[in-house]
Amino acid sequence: MERLLDQWEEDEEPLEEDELPEHLRPMPKLDMNNLDPNNPEGLLQATKKGRTLMTFVQVSGNPARDETEEITKLWQTGLWNSHIQAERYLVDDNRAIFLFKDGSQAWTAKEYLVEQERCESVTIESKVYHGKHSAKYKEEL
Repeated sequence: MERLLDQWEEDEEPLEEDELPEHLRPMPKLDMNNLDPNNPEGLLQATKKGRTLMTFVQVSGNPARDETEEITKLWQTGLWNSHIQAERYLVDDNRAIFLFKDGSQAWTAKEYLVEQERCESVTIESKVYHGKHSAKYKEEL
């Protein structure tokens, strides 16, 4: 069966870089001269350019699943209106995953999300950013 597949693909032209599955695409080229070594988030954002990235978002209070659905849907619409494409999946009654095809957009989305009144926290690459209206954010000040 494998040989049949090899014969089938033998005369095929190779795929363009952007048509390859993500795990076969080359890593983006980083110009270290343009990156600020004192800004680790900027470096991380640059390395996630063109890569899929999941961000966890927690809604404050004790919302029902339907309420979380509505709130996160509004947030997703706000992101789309800012030309940030994110797919949204509920994982718990008060948590959702926002999936970015271009991972570098996650930090721009985080800036929007933490400003929202019902945002408890946003987690990107295991780093938690508390919403500006959350009790933990106010404790940090």
